[in-house]
Amino acid sequence: MKKTIAALAVAGTLALGACEFDITDPNSPSPIGPNATRAEVDAASVGLLIALRADVANWVLKAAVLGREGYRLDTADPRFVSELLQGPLDASNNAFGGGQWQPEFRTITRGYDILNVIGSAQVSAAEQAAVSGFVETIQALSFLTVLNAHTQDSIPIDVNRTIDEPLAPFVTNNAAYLRVLSLLDSAQTHLLAGGASFPFNPGPGFTGLNTPALFLQFNRALAARVQAYRASPNAPGVNCTACWDTVITAVQQSFMDTTASLDFGAYNVFSTGNQDAPNPLSQNPASAVNVVHPFVRDSVELQAGGSPFQDKRYLSKVTARGTPLTLSGHTSDLSWIRYPSPNSPIPIIRNEELILLWAEARLGQGNLLEAARFINFIRRVSGGLDTIPNLGLQSAAAIRDQLLKQRLYSLLYEGGHRWIDMRRYGRLNQIIVDRPAVDQVFTTLPINSFEVDARQP
Repeated sequence: MKKTIAALAVAGTLALGACEFDITDPNSPSPIGPNATRAEVDAASVGLLIALRADVANWVLKAAVLGREGYRLDTADPRFVSELLQGPLDASNNAFGGGQWQPEFRTITRGYDILNVIGSAQVSAAEQAAVSGFVETIQALSFLTVLNAHTQDSIPIDVNRTIDEPLAPFVTNNAAYLRVLSLLDSAQTHLLAGGASFPFNPGPGFTGLNTPALFLQFNRALAARVQAYRASPNAPGVNCTACWDTVITAVQQSFMDTTASLDFGAYNVFSTGNQDAPNPLSQNPASAVNVVHPFVRDSVELQAGGSPFQDKRYLSKVTARGTPLTLSGHTSDLSWIRYPSPNSPIPIIRNEELILLWAEARLGQGNLLEAARFINFIRRVSGGLDTIPNLGLQSAAAIRDQLLKQRLYSLLYEGGHRWIDMRRYGRLNQIIVDRPAVDQVFTTLPINSFEVDARQP
């Protein structure tokens, strides 16, 4: 029988550890069933977070290469150059062209395993609602990763099906975005009814966001990001200029706070602890094969006051490699220090992004003065840069240029933001192509070939 990747994922196990959460078998928790105990609800919920992080490092690295934030110049696997920079993209390989599919749909279907039985679980009604809101939010985030990687108007969303049911139909990107928002809004309703606490510990990645009420702020932060993507002038298959208003509403309901740490937010956590998984993006700068594209240095500004030092964001994420690394005509003498330790977490969404989303939405609404004020706030506070005088009196196009530059350095090497931003603003042609006769800039990853093959008669 033909099966989708999502269907196969139901029977799969998680290949990662437990983030030091206290569950008996974090790598392969027992499937949750009817009348689940509190311990089983705990294990299934934490297992969902483990599933969520499974593909995160791969996505950050791959999207950085596609958006020319960096390279992976690895002689042991030259496909990071020969495929991701040159092409063609191999839809049959989950690590490269066919990626951002199976792990994400595995997370989504494991979420449905929980949602389908949570109503009979041996926890209170409020706790059942809290779990539902948590699960739907994580599912929405996984769907969004699939959408960020694939823009061909052809992904399945109705995947809550048994293995003997027909395959979920492909839908347009707009329908998929609306499904993501529907999940987030359903989660909002459940979290509002979720009582004072979850019946499990969301762990250190959600410090300060670990009750239903606080987690709802994370949910609204994701809603703001989705609506900004839909409102973008080149959003694939979407035309929603009115979405800028909903970005503002969602950010107001999120954890955005100009008086709080810009790093406050939600994270995928990693650890070198027993049965856990280290962050694979952490490398020794002197020997790293994950390196920074030279344009990141070439475009950086100096700190305020005539300082010889560069933008604080650059200095906190990039360092000199010492010996330049070269492969197939690509060279860099810069290494990442964005993740200095195998225990370093990878952001899901941070306060800094929310402030920039606020500025972007105000710009989309035509409020140039307020957009400029928040852009300059990020320049000063995060970058240590001078305010741009009279930025709010410049053209919308000039302010947008500044917005995208601040997003580049604020969100550098965190989750594909550069590639996504350049695409949604129709600027992929501005991405540097180092070898014009050989390399190219891809607009999307292809649909995983196993999904396509499963639909053949």
